[in-house]
Amino acid sequence: MTQQLQRVLLVEDTESLARVYGAYLRDHPIHIEHVKTVSDAKRSLTRQLPSLVLLDLHLPDQGGIEVLKMLHNSGCTLPVIVITAHGSVEAAVESMQLGAYDFVAKPVDAQRLQVTVNNALNFYALNRLVDQMQSQKNRSSYFGFVGASTAMQAVYQLIERAGPSKATVFVLGESGTGKEVCAESLHLASERADKTFVPLNCAAIPRELVESELFGHRKGAFTGAQKDRDGAVLGAHGGTLFLDEICEMELDLQAKLLRFLQSGKIQPVGSDQLIDVDVRIVCASNRDPWKEVEAGRFREDLYYRLHVLPINLPPLRQRGDDVLLLARKFLQQYGQEEGKRFVGFSRQAEWCLTKFGWPGNVRQLQNIMRQIAVIQPGGKVAAEQLPLPLAGLQQELTTSAPDQFQWDQGEPVAAAPAPALTVATEPLSSLASIERQAIEQAIAQCEGNITQAASMLEVSPSTIYRKMQVWQQV
Repeated sequence: MTQQLQRVLLVEDTESLARVYGAYLRDHPIHIEHVKTVSDAKRSLTRQLPSLVLLDLHLPDQGGIEVLKMLHNSGCTLPVIVITAHGSVEAAVESMQLGAYDFVAKPVDAQRLQVTVNNALNFYALNRLVDQMQSQKNRSSYFGFVGASTAMQAVYQLIERAGPSKATVFVLGESGTGKEVCAESLHLASERADKTFVPLNCAAIPRELVESELFGHRKGAFTGAQKDRDGAVLGAHGGTLFLDEICEMELDLQAKLLRFLQSGKIQPVGSDQLIDVDVRIVCASNRDPWKEVEAGRFREDLYYRLHVLPINLPPLRQRGDDVLLLARKFLQQYGQEEGKRFVGFSRQAEWCLTKFGWPGNVRQLQNIMRQIAVIQPGGKVAAEQLPLPLAGLQQELTTSAPDQFQWDQGEPVAAAPAPALTVATEPLSSLASIERQAIEQAIAQCEGNITQAASMLEVSPSTIYRKMQVWQQV
């Protein structure tokens, strides 16, 4: 696999020195763009940020320090290596204060330049990875989804990776988990976002009309076909077609769908003309498609055509506090529609919401919040105001919750834990060694996945990366 070249901007007014630096770095996987002035450097940086800047401070139009100021004022963390014959303590201090990664005086030793460039590029790559992981970990929403749980962060990452692809995606999950939201998110994350997104529920259409709904028909093709009609496939031309409940499709129509997927052509009902269509297919089912194949209800060859990139949506009961995020969002939304103002839930009500199993998933939660918005007057929703089946948790709230909470004026307060006595029987290890052992053990258990290890330890991935950098320097 060819290694991707990293772009380095070299700001140096002396042509011979620029060639020397290029020779020093010829074995690095980099592409050097050479400019001679501050104005040219600023134009290049405005057009596209490189991975690294090699900067001379003494330039014909302005001091190179102006480039550093530009990057510093914009909040850019791009590494800059300052190279100048006008080395001084003052210049070095000012450069470092403005965020320079390193300061090298001319004449530059080849090995010194190679080492500092390699370190700077690795530093830049690590920072980008940490920032990306941190931003993904902190997301509480993504397109139409709401949720900050680890399970949903994994879904967001899969959508980001699968979105730009042309490959077919198969979305799996229980009813009410948001499969159509996932399909539309894939569409919005793709290059087809400005085209049409067409959803088609294969289970909601009468068997005799599915082919017409999918591929269209011509006038007179069957009783009631009084005019030509484009089907869902042609309607999604250039965009995305979402086939929901694909496992409900009859076997004879599965064969026609497979033919379309193989050829990229459709034949409307009652027509002998083949039409070229460009669509991206996303399908979904709340059944296990492979079990449907084993039962003879789903074609194996179609399964392999559709089940290219699977995305499994977690049920709401596995999403932790996402229940509360979604409940607050829906309550506020439906409250506004009803002309009421809600300010959230009491702690007892939140306890009930998180303890309930939500067999109907997000759709059931929406239904419950709609009921509350219609029936209740507004304000803070108490536990006793929750409708069935949540009302059934009231008894459990009063019998099991006192084991975990002390109640103070209607609100639960965490009970103080009983003091525990421990006796040290072995010499204590240093805190740093215990910390390192815990991190290394978590990484090993997660098979090298830093994000999962961080989630297990309840810390940020960037914390683990910083610790690893320190250990490598020891």
